[in-house]
Amino acid sequence: MQCCATCHGTARSKWMMRFATGVWPVVLFTAFAITGLARAESTDNAPPAISIIIDDMGKLIQAGRRVIALPGPVACAFLPKERYTGELANAAFQSGKEVLLHLPMDSVDGRRLDHGAVTLDMTERQFIARVQDNLASVPHVTGVNNHMGSLLTRHPGHMLWLMREMRQQQMPLIFVDSRTTVATVARRVAEENDVPSTDRNVFLDNEPDDERIAYQFRRLLKLARSQGTALAIGHPYPQTLAFLERELPQLKQQGVQLLPVRALIEQQQESERTWQASLSPSHKAAKSSKPQL
Repeated sequence: MQCCATCHGTARSKWMMRFATGVWPVVLFTAFAITGLARAESTDNAPPAISIIIDDMGKLIQAGRRVIALPGPVACAFLPKERYTGELANAAFQSGKEVLLHLPMDSVDGRRLDHGAVTLDMTERQFIARVQDNLASVPHVTGVNNHMGSLLTRHPGHMLWLMREMRQQQMPLIFVDSRTTVATVARRVAEENDVPSTDRNVFLDNEPDDERIAYQFRRLLKLARSQGTALAIGHPYPQTLAFLERELPQLKQQGVQLLPVRALIEQQQESERTWQASLSPSHKAAKSSKPQL
């Protein structure tokens, strides 16, 4: 009996030592950090905010006009070199919509690339020349997001070429990682090069039927309410546009704000600064110090 008690005490001591020095403190700290970040994103009492990008613009004139007519600051991402890209980009700008370059990139499944694609086998000079040409082909461009790119966005070197070129533009461009692969490094490279950036949280219409679009939209709003902001990408499908025409006017009464992508990024950056400041020793000392009477 004494031996069993001794063994139990030894096991308990080993478990306590593991708790004190092993993985549990890391798990607890990570959970705290994630929770703290989510709270920090709503510390300014701003309503939950979303942004929506409609990709693949420029191919269809009527669908493009319907996107531009959507209520609120829905961003329009244009494929370069398409027949209606110039006309629709000008119309989007006149309507107060953000204009993005929807940059075609290599994908892992080797599917056919659209005009203006950047590829893994390009030299740096070829890559930069293609990006410059694409940016010049989209009037009023204020940012870039990737079209496909499940292969190219996992390559830091090519993403570095892109971010450096974006920084060279007269107007600071934003970058949105469409996250077509979990292995993407695009946003990390953007942040390392001081390119304002964010990434996609929800695809609205991978399955373009009414029920699935409604489900993904509910996911978008739920994410925005839980973490402060969320971004969705959709396409100019008839089902998607009909849903957005119906639902976007209802956002205000649901307590959700629709923001331009650049404003969403700015809000995310401000939340990150607030969270980091809340963790600094000087901030904690200031909160705990008593005023001199």
